[in-house]
Amino acid sequence: MADYYADSSALVKRHIHEAGTAWFRNLCDTAAGNVIVTARISMVEVYSALCRRQREARLSAVDYGHIATDFATTCATEYQFVELTVPIVERARHLLERHPLRAYDAVQLASALTAQDALLSAGLLPLTFLTADDRLLAAARAEDLMADNPNVHS
Repeated sequence: MADYYADSSALVKRHIHEAGTAWFRNLCDTAAGNVIVTARISMVEVYSALCRRQREARLSAVDYGHIATDFATTCATEYQFVELTVPIVERARHLLERHPLRAYDAVQLASALTAQDALLSAGLLPLTFLTADDRLLAAARAEDLMADNPNVHS
C-alpha cells in the first residue's frame, strides 16, 4: 500500500494498451490498496490524448466513447485530485524557472510536490511520482521526489 502521483502519461496507460499498461493497472487494482493522486488538469490531458488517437484513426469513435466514459467514472470514484490553486501556479512558475518543462508538466510537478508536502506534514510516507515523460521524470528527481517511468515496466 503506497501513495502514487500519476501524471496523464501514466493515467492513459490504464485505458489504452501500451508499454507499462499491465504494471500501472496492477498499481491501480483496488486489492493493492494504493492511492492514486493526480492534478485535476490530468483529466483534460487524458481526454486530449484519447481525442488525438481518434483523429489519427488509432481509436474508433465507439472505443473513444467507451474509454472516455470509463475514464470519467474512474476519476469520480478512484483518484484523489489536486486542484489548481494560486500557490500551485506560483510553484509551477518557480519550477519553470529551474527546469525546461512544458506548462502543464510544471503544473503536474507542482501538484505532486504539494501532495507530497501534505503527506509528509501528516507524518506519512512520501509518494512516488509516475510519468512516461523523461524530461518531467528528471525534473521530479531533481526536486527530490521518488519517481518512476511506467514505460520501463512490463
